[in-house]
Order: sequence, then structure tokens, then C-alpha cells
Amino acid sequence: MLTTANDTVEREQGPDREHLDRLLNAVAQGDKDALGQLYHLTRGAVYAMALSMLRDPHEAQDVTQDAFVTIWQKAASYRSQGSPMAWMLTITRNLTKMRLRQSARLGELTDEEWNAIPAQAPGVTAEDRIVLQNALSRLSAQERQIVLLHASSGLKHREIAVLLELPLSTVLSKYRRALEKLKTQLEGDDHA
Repeated sequence: MLTTANDTVEREQGPDREHLDRLLNAVAQGDKDALGQLYHLTRGAVYAMALSMLRDPHEAQDVTQDAFVTIWQKAASYRSQGSPMAWMLTITRNLTKMRLRQSARLGELTDEEWNAIPAQAPGVTAEDRIVLQNALSRLSAQERQIVLLHASSGLKHREIAVLLELPLSTVLSKYRRALEKLKTQLEGDDHA
């Protein structure tokens, strides 16, 4: 399979904003193929957001489906001024909050539930995934959510702060603390 430099950048940084803008504008015009492409590019981030809040893979899958139905229905209201990913994740967050209010349950993710998060990079081995999941399990729920949002969706810290309704300084400190924990965990595994 031939990969271009743009493919490599997209895998490393996530889909670019201009491409997502074009897709959302096409979805607003009723283009089902554009919705399919948008789903393919962003489903992992949408699912990760829902799962990090719901802690139930089945409910997170339901919210992911509901989010893309809502994106289809509300694409005409999207304005190409900000981050298309933040707009989609705000829809996801709002649907997830409604689901939480309905079910009023919280819990910790099991290893099996973490395994349900789709792998974004095709080059990630099963061993790498296990090491990463082990390291992520050592983070607090909010730290994990911030790291996953930044890594899986490419959101900037200020966008995450708005999305999670937290001060930017809190997001930055939690992200920095989470990276230190991950580094310590991963270096410990290497030196073991």
C-alpha cells in the first residue's frame, strides 16, 4: 500500500481541520459519502470521548451512533470558524451527559472496556496496546480523558478546556502530570 506524506501526517496528528470542514459542509448538503468519510476519520475520538465519560462500551457505542445521527441532522448549523472536531465532540459530550443523567451511573473501566477503544494507528502491535492500556489505567479518569482527547482527536488544550468546562490551567497541569505518570510507567516497564 502506497502512503503519502499527507497520510503520515494525518495518522500522526489526526484529520486536518480543512478536510473536516469540507466534509461537514458536504454533509450539510446531504452527502452520505461525506458522512461515511467523516465517520471513518473521527469515530475513534467520538467513541473515546463517550467511553471516557460513560465507562460502558455498549453505551459509548450507542452514543457514538447517536452523535453521528445528530451531526447529520445539525451539519447545516456548523460554521467553519472553529474546530470541527471540537464541534463534533461537544455534540458527543452533550449526548453523553444526557445519557448519564438518564442512567445516573459511574464506574471504572475494566481492561476489557479499554480494549474496546478502536486503535487509531494501524502499526500499533498488541503488545504496545497492552503496555499503553496498563499505563493509561494508572491515570485518574480526568487525566485519561484529557490525554485521550488530545491524542485521539488532536484537540488543542484550550479546546479541551472548553469542551470539558475546565480552566485551561487545570487542563495543562493535568495533561503534564499525566504525561509524567505515563513516562514513569513506560520507563519502568523498559527498565524492568
